[in-house]
Amino acid sequence: MNAAIEAAGLSKRFGGAFGLGVPKTALEAVDLTVPRGAAFGLIGLNGAGKTTFIKAMLAVLRPTAGRIRVLGGDPEDPAIRAQIGYLPERLYLPPSWNARQVLASTARLRRLPASGIDAEIDRQLVRVGLAPEDWKRKVGGFSKGMRQRLGLAGALLGSPQLLVLDEPTDGVDPLGRGEIRQVLAEEKARGATLFLNSHLLSETERVCDRIGILHGGRVLVQGPVEALATRDDRWIVRLEPDVERGGAPATEGLDPIGENRFAVSGDAQQMNLVLDRARVAGAIITHLERDTKDLEQLLREAVSKR
Repeated sequence: MNAAIEAAGLSKRFGGAFGLGVPKTALEAVDLTVPRGAAFGLIGLNGAGKTTFIKAMLAVLRPTAGRIRVLGGDPEDPAIRAQIGYLPERLYLPPSWNARQVLASTARLRRLPASGIDAEIDRQLVRVGLAPEDWKRKVGGFSKGMRQRLGLAGALLGSPQLLVLDEPTDGVDPLGRGEIRQVLAEEKARGATLFLNSHLLSETERVCDRIGILHGGRVLVQGPVEALATRDDRWIVRLEPDVERGGAPATEGLDPIGENRFAVSGDAQQMNLVLDRARVAGAIITHLERDTKDLEQLLREAVSKR
């Protein structure tokens, strides 16, 4: 697998050196792989180790044991770091600067080519939804959502191969979240890898095609969202007309979950037997799909089994 991020046996412990303090294990033998071009979401409870993992991935800290490779190389390599766009959770922006000054400084720190950078700054400001009249305003007067959009624009500068986004829609209004999702979809379409850390599981669910669940410093679950969320033993069916008025034979084996919607438990053969009985009783099947779990259910189940 061509991996954008690959951790093997990654561990990080804090404290305890020279007998000082109580040692704390933030990451314990983490094995995690994110394919190139994926939209990956790292989820977990507070204190799970998500921030520590991101810091290791960005070479902000060095692991105690194990290794991590990013874009096929060492995350401490400047050439690798230049291909990463990062939006931190706690974003500091100099309040006396305007939006264009912030992005110009970001471009210099990223060592992006000076040629064409003004046009690139304008392009990204437009993409994240900041109006031209706001570009020369001091960012000290920006709302939380505007600051978040500006931080995202900085991460997008230069079309990096990997976008690491920590709570990217924090403080952004519902319509703004939709705009940011559209931008991230465009980035994925061009081949960038997305790595999201967010407590907004509904947003993660709408953006990511793969997830990892981190708990107590260990990866409990990882893989494609569709495969992890699909329930093989439960189906959702919509029947017309309202078979609840059709008598017991039509609804036998069906669990009502809404208007004209029912759940069927069992394997495919059992599901077909139940639906055949409903059809014989006069019901018409208008929709059938496997039942799925949302990310909150997946997280709860994974943590409860730990």
